[in-house]
Order: sequence, then C-alpha cells, then structure tokens
Amino acid sequence: MLFNSFFYMFAFLPLSVLGFFVLNKLHLTLFSRIWLVAASLFFYSWWNINYLPLLIGSILFNYSVLTLLSKESYSNTIVTRKRLMIFGIAVNVAFLGYFKYTNFFISTFNQVTNANIGLLSLIFPLGISFFTITQITFLVDCYEGLVKKTNLLNYSLFVTFFPHLIMGPILHHKDMMPQFDSLRAKVFNKQNLVRGLLLFTIGLIKKVGIADMFSSWADYGFDTASTLTLAGAWKTSLSYSLQLYFDFSGYTDMALGSSLMLNINLPINFNSPYKARNFIEFWQKWHISLTNFITTYLYSPILKYSKKITFRRAMLSTYIAMLIAGLWHGASLLYISFYLLTATGLVVNHTWRKRKRKMNGILATILTFNFVNIFLVLFRAKSYEAALKVLRGMAGLTGLGLESFRSDILQYGAIFIFLMVCFFSKNSMELSDIKTPSLKIVLISLCLLITSVIIMIEKNMASEFLYFNF
Repeated sequence: MLFNSFFYMFAFLPLSVLGFFVLNKLHLTLFSRIWLVAASLFFYSWWNINYLPLLIGSILFNYSVLTLLSKESYSNTIVTRKRLMIFGIAVNVAFLGYFKYTNFFISTFNQVTNANIGLLSLIFPLGISFFTITQITFLVDCYEGLVKKTNLLNYSLFVTFFPHLIMGPILHHKDMMPQFDSLRAKVFNKQNLVRGLLLFTIGLIKKVGIADMFSSWADYGFDTASTLTLAGAWKTSLSYSLQLYFDFSGYTDMALGSSLMLNINLPINFNSPYKARNFIEFWQKWHISLTNFITTYLYSPILKYSKKITFRRAMLSTYIAMLIAGLWHGASLLYISFYLLTATGLVVNHTWRKRKRKMNGILATILTFNFVNIFLVLFRAKSYEAALKVLRGMAGLTGLGLESFRSDILQYGAIFIFLMVCFFSKNSMELSDIKTPSLKIVLISLCLLITSVIIMIEKNMASEFLYFNF
C-alpha cells in the first residue's frame, strides 16, 4: 500500500488511528495492539498477499531464536548462545540473499561461463531488506544482553509497525519498545495529531508535487535519450539528485507523520543532507538509521576483530562495510561501484581531518554536493553504458547544448529553485516543530493536502517511492 494513495490517506490511516484510540479508551489495551498488528499485516499484504506468509514466517523464526537466547538455561553457556546468534543471522542473510541475489548470481555465472542456466521465477517481498535488518539487530542485541524479555505480540508490532515496514527507518528496540508500553501513547493527543498531519502533508507534496516532476526529466535522460550534451546531462543528473532527495525525504516525512498520529515517535531518518560540508556529515544526515546500522553492526565489529586498530585498518573496514551496504541495496555492480566510490570519499574525508586541513564552508558544501551528484549517476543508471552516457555529457565531451538550455529554461529554473530549497530552507522536522496546534497550522496542512490531491487526480495514479526497489 502506498502512502500517497487515496485508500491509505482517506481510509486505512484514519481507521487505524481511530480504532487504536477507541480500543484504548475502552481499556482494551491488548486488543489495541492486536489492532495495530492486524492493520500492519493488512497494509503489507495489500500489494501482494503472497508476501504475507514470508513476513510471518520470518517473525516466527526470529522470535523462536530470541526465546532460546533469553532462556536462563543458556545464560551461562556462551558457546551455545553464540552459535544460536550466528545461526539466526545466517538464516536471515540466506533468506534475504535467496530472494535478492539468486538470479543475479545465475546471470553472472552465465555471462562468465557462457552457460545457459534459467533464472528462477522468484517473487521479491516488499521491505524484505528493512524487516530483515531490523530483526538481525534485535538478535545481536539480545545476544549482548541488551534486550528485555518481550512477548510475540509486542515483537510482531515492533517488526510490522506499518509506518516503517516497507522502507524504514530501521528501528531499534530501545527506541520503540518503551513507547509501545507507555501509557501516554495510548491516550489521544491533539498536538501529535496536528503535527503528524502537517508532517504527512509536507511529505506528500514533496513526493507528488516535486519528486514526480523531476522523475520524468531524469527518466528521459537516463533511459530514453541516446546522447546528452553538457546542459542535458547536468539537467539529467541534477533532476535525479532532486528526485531522490524529495522522494526519500517525502516518504520519511509521511512515515514519521503517520506514526506521530499514533503517539509513536520514529527516529529521524533524513536531516538536510545536501547541506553537508563533507562526506562524513552527508552520511550522518542521509538515511540516518541505515548509517547507524552500518556503523554499529558492520563497521565496528569488522574493526573490532583487527588485532591492532590503526588508521589504515579503520579505512579498510570502511571499504568492507560500504561494500556490504552496496550489496544490501541490490544485486547490481552499479550499486557496489557507487558505495565503493562513497567509501573512497569517506577515506579522503578522514585523511583530510587527520591532517587537520580546513576549507571554506560554502565551498565545502558545493564540492560535497557535486561529488554526491556525480556518484548518484551510478546509483540511478540501469547499465554502465547509461552511466557513461550521462558522465560524458557532464564532462562536456558531447557538446554544450546551449539551444536545449534556452528551450528548457523553465526546467533549469525549477532545478535552481529547488536546489536553493535544499541548501537554505528549513527542513520538515524544523517546520513541524510546533508546541501548540493552531488553526493556521491546520489550514496549511489542509491546503497542502488539497493541492496534492488535485495533482494526484490529474495524474490518475499513485507513483511508487524509489526505495521500494530496495
């Protein structure tokens, strides 16, 4: 189910919120949690009910492992507990790898050996990367003794909570479990409802009014045009950078807004990353929950197993962690290339810091954004040929294209305006940080909602979010 669909906005979300608070008002706390789990499973199966048994099976398996890890009989058996944890992680990785990478390995093997092995007809479960990572972190923390005992219902709610289920943010139990247990979360809060509505509508207009506009320009340049001039290539790359920015930040706003209406604060996952002055800061602001996961559960353990921690080994760990992140995004050498280039940027950034070099803040932001924009060409392109087509054009190797610049001046104007929005305006969290709901805020939210609905009616369809592919 898409956040930007009429059914979600005018049926599913209102009924989910209403049912939750009505049940709590009647002191049916247990049934209010069952209501949210049932709503979340319905939300997940809306796209394809064939995905549902896979999600339920994953939850039941991981909960069984967690139960064994929590048993007192295993409390003093370090070897047994470690084996249980490794087994649980291995099954989760195999589960993810089977659906995500089997056909990739078959096709790669066919190319290398000239074999003709047929690809498998696999369904790709929505959100598999996100709910698998969420459960892996829970397993690791349970092994480390950081998790309090929980029951199947609470665990299921933690994993399936619909605002985060498909595309994140990646949740951590210490941030969520206390909120689910909190008495304050069960009482209707007008302030949270209004803030959630404002945040949701800001995200909605970002998606349907801005990201989808840039989508058509980016798609033409990457997928349709045979060659691109300097002007056309920069329009293409910048359009995609803006599409991805407003698409992902729009989704994040809608997820956080939906959750806030239920009195649950999801972790901030997007914090004006194009304002970053270096690569380290960029990754601290872009997909924050994934960056935290990479740092805590990949980079740190890899570095920990080094006999002696040195700067070189820390930088090598960065490459390994980012390589795994590239594989997580999808079975594509382009994703791997993007993340290895990103790792190089991080290594250069750390080296620069180590030597205590400084740079003007404005220049640093411009350089960081331009490198990100160039790297994202690999992230978007469907083939190396398509990526090279755009990069050649950006380098001016296929002409300037001044005529197309003049004919498409409104498109270039839109790109400039929304780049300025990214660099200088307040972000959604700052705009929605209101202490007292007011009629003005309600009217702004309704205006944004009406505008978005008009745009959606004209399109006659709800477009998918980009991170659905992951």
